[in-house]
Formats: sequence, C-alpha cells, structure tokens
Amino acid sequence: MDLTKRIGQRLRAARHEQKLSLADLSSRTNALSKSRISNYEQGIRRMGLEEAHELAVALGTVTPTYLLCLDDKDPLSPQERQLVEYFRQTDERGKDTILKIAVGELDFGSANVADDAENPRQD
Repeated sequence: MDLTKRIGQRLRAARHEQKLSLADLSSRTNALSKSRISNYEQGIRRMGLEEAHELAVALGTVTPTYLLCLDDKDPLSPQERQLVEYFRQTDERGKDTILKIAVGELDFGSANVADDAENPRQD
C-alpha cells in the first residue's frame, strides 16, 4: 500500500476513534475544510507537516509523526486511550472528579517516594 493511503487510514482511524464527523474535525482546525480532510483520508492528497500538526492538535490523541507514518508507535496505550474516551464522554462534574483523582494519585505517589527516600528499608 502506498504511503499516502496509509497516512489517510491513520487519520480516518484517529477520527473514528473519537466518533468525529469530517465537519467536527474540520471545525476543530483553523483552516482545513471537510473536503480537504476527506481527500487526505482517501489518499487523494497527502498532508504536509503543517496540516499534520494542525490535525494532531485537533484530535489530541495522536502526534504529527504518527499521522505521517514516521513513527509507528501509537502515543497512547490502550488503557490511556480508554481513559481519554471516558473523560470525553462524561459531564463537567465527572471531568473534575477524574482530574482530582489523578492529581491525588500523583500527590500520593510523590509522598510515598519521599517517605521511601527518608526511611530506606533495612532488608
């Protein structure tokens, strides 16, 4: 399969994972129309660096290098992708709760690391 089609498939997959229409994704960008994005997805046109960056920012879950097939590693693990999806589906109260839990876990983890450094185990 040629590179332009592979790039288009990655873009389409990233858009579908977020359940976005072409119009939704277009509205998240500064200047990319639905038809331009559709052309990228179909492999009719190949996006440039600027377009890949703009689309990656609009999608929020992929990198420009991933979209352009320069990096085959998905930037998110399946568990991270699932968490992002849950976060996006919840209301503002739910988003606040998720963020508070994440910050609390960071604080808790930092406190444990500090405690371990001050009180090393005597095995």
